[in-house]
Amino acid sequence: MRGIAAAQGEEAKKAAIKQVAEGLVLLEEAFEKTSKGKDFFSGYKIGYLDIAFGCFLGWLRVTEKMNGVKLLYETKTPGLAKWAHKFCADAAVKDVMPETEKLAEVAKIIAAKLRGAGAPPM
Repeated sequence: MRGIAAAQGEEAKKAAIKQVAEGLVLLEEAFEKTSKGKDFFSGYKIGYLDIAFGCFLGWLRVTEKMNGVKLLYETKTPGLAKWAHKFCADAAVKDVMPETEKLAEVAKIIAAKLRGAGAPPM
């Protein structure tokens, strides 16, 4: 996802988006194998893999919003799309999952600081 934000030009951005989408299809396959049709990677309760991927879910949504793309498709990644909804709605997560709008503001601040850090010191 960082590659999408760092991409210079439309072609580079499209290539980065394609790479992320392909990775999510692979993750969809892994989800299908490990969840065996249940709600989460580990079954009916959130486990380590759910937490590991769930940590990126807020940033994935920000990436979608800031770049006008959809990465979790109900058609291409139906299991992950359903998983994301259930993960965010779970009592253990719903009160701590950052709001996309607020996280997008943080992303803008980070991007501005990174752009400023690129200038050599005087």
